[in-house]
Amino acid sequence: MSLEQEFTIAAAAQAPAHPNNAAAPPAQALPQRHRTLWGDVWRRLRRDPAALSSVIFLVLLVLLVVLAPFVAPRGYAAQDYTSLRALPNTRYWLGTDNAGRDLWARLVYGGRISLFVGVSVQLVALAVGVPLGLIAGFYGGRADAVIMRVVDVLYAFPNLLFAILLMSWLGPGLTNILVALSITGWLTLCRVVRAQALSLRTRDFIEAARAVGVPPWRILLAHVLPNTLSVIITTVTFGIPQAILAEASLSFIGIGISPPMPSWGQMVSDNILYIRSSWHLAVFPAVALGLTMLAFTSFGDGLRDALNPRAHE
Repeated sequence: MSLEQEFTIAAAAQAPAHPNNAAAPPAQALPQRHRTLWGDVWRRLRRDPAALSSVIFLVLLVLLVVLAPFVAPRGYAAQDYTSLRALPNTRYWLGTDNAGRDLWARLVYGGRISLFVGVSVQLVALAVGVPLGLIAGFYGGRADAVIMRVVDVLYAFPNLLFAILLMSWLGPGLTNILVALSITGWLTLCRVVRAQALSLRTRDFIEAARAVGVPPWRILLAHVLPNTLSVIITTVTFGIPQAILAEASLSFIGIGISPPMPSWGQMVSDNILYIRSSWHLAVFPAVALGLTMLAFTSFGDGLRDALNPRAHE
C-alpha cells in the first residue's frame, strides 16, 4: 500500500459518518469557586460547635465593651445610696455593690479594661517577639545566641511573680500593668517563631531563593514570615486570655487597676467578703472572667485545628 493510499484511508476514518453529523463543540468547563486559606479555615471553624460558640460570645463581648456608654448609660462610678448591695432587679439588672454603683455598668466597663489589656499586651508581643524570633531562627549564629540568652534569663522568672514585683515598684495603674505584662509577654511568641523559622530555612524553596540571588531580608519577609502566620495567630489567641488572667490577678491582690475604674479581678476581691449575704457581687464578675477565658481557649483550640487540619490525622 502506497503512502497516498494510507493518507486517504486515515482521512476517511476521521470524517463524519453522515454529512449532517457535525462534530460536537467541546464542552465548556464549569466555573469553579476560588478557594482561599481563610475561607477553608472559616469552613472548618463552622463545623466545630465549641469554636463557633466562642466566636459568637467574643463578638458579643466586643460589641458590649465598644458600646459601653449606650448599653450601660449610668456609668461605672455613679452611686445610688438608696440601693446599697441591691439584688438584681428591673432597674439594676445585676444589682448594685456596697457603694450603690450599678454592677452591670461596672461589669461592662471592666470587660473593656480586660480586653484592652489582653489585646495591647499581644500587640507588643507581635511587635517585639515576631521580629526577634525571625532574626534568631533565620540568621542563627551570634544573633540567635544573644536573643535566646535574653529570653532564657527572662523565662527564669515566673511571669506573674515578675509582674507583681514590677507593679510593687511602679505602683498601680493601667499603664504600669501594660508595662509589667509586656516585658515578659513576648517571650513565648519569640520562641515559637524562632522554632518555625529554624525549620523553614532549610526547605527547598528557601534554598532555591538563595540560589537565584534573592536577598536574605526579602526571603525573610516574602517566604519565611507568611509560613509562620498560622503559629503566630494561634499563639496570640492563647496569649490574650493569659494576659487577661494576669491583669485580673494583679487587680485581685490590690496592685492592678486603680479605683474607681472597675476590673473583674478587683470586683471579685472587693466583694468576696459579702459572698454569703450578697452573692451576686462576686459571682457575676467571676463568671464573666471564666466565660471569657473559656471562650478564648476554645476559639484558640478550634483555630489551631482549622489552620493545621492534618495535625490530628
